Amino acid sequence: MGWWGKCRDFWEEMDRRGVCKDLHSYSIYMDIMCKSGKAWKAVKLCKEVKRKQIKLDVVAYNTVIGAVGASEGVDFAIRILREMKELGCEPNVASYNTIIKLLCENMRVGEAFSMLRVMSKNSCGPDVITYQIIFKYLEKPNEILRLFDRMIESGVQPSMDTYVMIMRKFGRWGFLRPMFIVWQKMEKRGCSPNESAYNALIDALVEKGMLDMARKYDEEMIAKGLPTRPRVELGTKLVSNESDEG
Repeated sequence: MGWWGKCRDFWEEMDRRGVCKDLHSYSIYMDIMCKSGKAWKAVKLCKEVKRKQIKLDVVAYNTVIGAVGASEGVDFAIRILREMKELGCEPNVASYNTIIKLLCENMRVGEAFSMLRVMSKNSCGPDVITYQIIFKYLEKPNEILRLFDRMIESGVQPSMDTYVMIMRKFGRWGFLRPMFIVWQKMEKRGCSPNESAYNALIDALVEKGMLDMARKYDEEMIAKGLPTRPRVELGTKLVSNESDEG
């Protein structure tokens, strides 16, 4: 029996033993249903909670928003967001991030930007995850760079994951200039590139045939004590720590 099956058995055991299920119990099990790919069951559980007149908190609502979005679509998820506001449960950043992700997945990026503006105007401002969700779905370098600048100007600090995901995106498209713009912004802000950032840049340079520059950054990695990736194009290979003796 899998882990999900055991959770279901525990849930049913609560009924057999007459254990009263509270909001915390329902929130956990709804989350389990979502993660096991059974969002429709989470929606069914939400209706059960409402029938019992148990008041949902922001954690439960966030789970329901994700479940409704997965099973019934983003428009129904937005209705849940409105409902929680009307009932006096203030959405948090995770609530909005879920809606923004659903909008982007449905190629409604313009509406995701509108939701971003709503967040910026109220007490629940966007975080780095909010911006990373939108970065993933933007298809033009200038749009990404503008949003990146907007993020920093709003006081949201990019993480190293932010830099790397943007650079990899530019690298896949073969755009070196915007990649170096992001690299320079990273250095200017005092962020030291990690292994993933260097590999994103070196891979893009190798793909463009700029081997001398790629080798320069590869050597820079070595000087910083970062592990380098063996690349045939650069004539580099994995250095073994094992002794050649014996």
